[in-house]
Amino acid sequence: MPASTRHHRALAVFVHCLGILAAVPALPAAAPEAAAAPRPPAATSRPPSATPQPTAGAPTALPSTATQPPVAVAARVTAAPTPPSAPPAMAPPSRAPASAPPQQVTVAVAPESSPAPRYRIQVRNVGNAPVDTTVRQELPPGSSPTAISAGGRSTRAGGSTTEVTWRLRLPAHSTTTLGTALAATAPGQPLTAPACAFTSDGSRPYDCGTATWMAAAAPAAEVTQTPPWRRYPVLLAGLAVLLLVSAALLWVWRRRRGRRVTAAALASSGEPGGRGTIYPRPAAPIPARRRRTPPVWLLVGAAVVVLAGVVGTAGWTATRRVSAIDTQKQPTSGAWMGTGVTGPVGVPLRESAFEFTVYRMSCGAPGTAGKADGGGAPPANGRRCQATVGVRNVTGDHQPWHSQLQRAYLPGGRWVSTDEPATRAANLGRDVFADPMAAGTRVVLPLVFTVDGRDPPQQLELRSGVFSAGVRVHMP
Repeated sequence: MPASTRHHRALAVFVHCLGILAAVPALPAAAPEAAAAPRPPAATSRPPSATPQPTAGAPTALPSTATQPPVAVAARVTAAPTPPSAPPAMAPPSRAPASAPPQQVTVAVAPESSPAPRYRIQVRNVGNAPVDTTVRQELPPGSSPTAISAGGRSTRAGGSTTEVTWRLRLPAHSTTTLGTALAATAPGQPLTAPACAFTSDGSRPYDCGTATWMAAAAPAAEVTQTPPWRRYPVLLAGLAVLLLVSAALLWVWRRRRGRRVTAAALASSGEPGGRGTIYPRPAAPIPARRRRTPPVWLLVGAAVVVLAGVVGTAGWTATRRVSAIDTQKQPTSGAWMGTGVTGPVGVPLRESAFEFTVYRMSCGAPGTAGKADGGGAPPANGRRCQATVGVRNVTGDHQPWHSQLQRAYLPGGRWVSTDEPATRAANLGRDVFADPMAAGTRVVLPLVFTVDGRDPPQQLELRSGVFSAGVRVHMP
């Protein structure tokens, strides 16, 4: 073999080895991408025998034929866009509202159609296990029960408020119906009696409900308005008009009577016998006559009557408007949002974002308050008052609320905000103000206020925001 041929073959073998070394490291990197990508139908239907094999006669064909399929697969894989492994940098999302724990016991209260106030309370256990619960119904101030369903007892909660208490054991997925009847009250007076289901120790509420009993409306024939002739403004106005008309008629009558007297005197002053003549009389000086005017007493009397009527009407209207002004209502213009609402216990009151319902308020004995905020000493004669409050978000978005905006007003105008550590302890360690309320959700929770003195709070002021007009609930 000539030396040139041996050199060519050695060069060909060397190039062949370099091609193999260059192709082998690239196969593992392309294999996962090729496995992730769908294999084309032509590649799956191609028989293995059609794969080109390297031959000694064509040493340079192996690198091109062996590396072409991986390159083609890699090209197809890299041509398709791959999703990024992590989202791009963006602003952190807003704090999501915390989901309220599911209610194991639900309460529904409904009034009955009866001459005397009667209420029907349905307590339902929706859980899979029996539950021991304490049901309390707050009766309206000054009312007393006449009938209570089996197992209930009436106790004096303080002041003029009475409550009815039941201790029940509810089987799983069961409903218990309770009932109360109150003494008859004045007709037309609505009575609201909320009821709540608490844990067995009576500290944490499961759920609450409320209902207002309304007396039967009186027939339309019995409901009559005051006749117009018995209303003071109408009487004064009628008297003034009558006096003016009488004065005008009197003046007109006297004027006509004077004209008739003058005409008769002129007719009788002619010929003897009292008969006049058709010929014109000689000109004679006519004395100047004063124009007749109404007497002074008539004008003064009419003016006095009209003035008295105007003053009486204005005074009566102003008195009615002043008596209709509610001095306890919050301002509803300027920086305030919504309308301030005031109501009693058990009545839902709605402001700009929330609907608040205060179901009951219970206070401990003086001197039983724990440590104040920050771990300091408790206030002198301090005690804790726990209010069971229902809160519903009536907006279409989640809404935050703050403990410092919920206040209890004491006699003399003093007020205290929510005791956050005590409220957290009453809610089993959960901070109810930490997360906003989701849209359309409702929760029933205890709010604790630490007050000093022997007098309980007179009002509760509840707000959803700093600029909200809020609601005020009068304590019985």
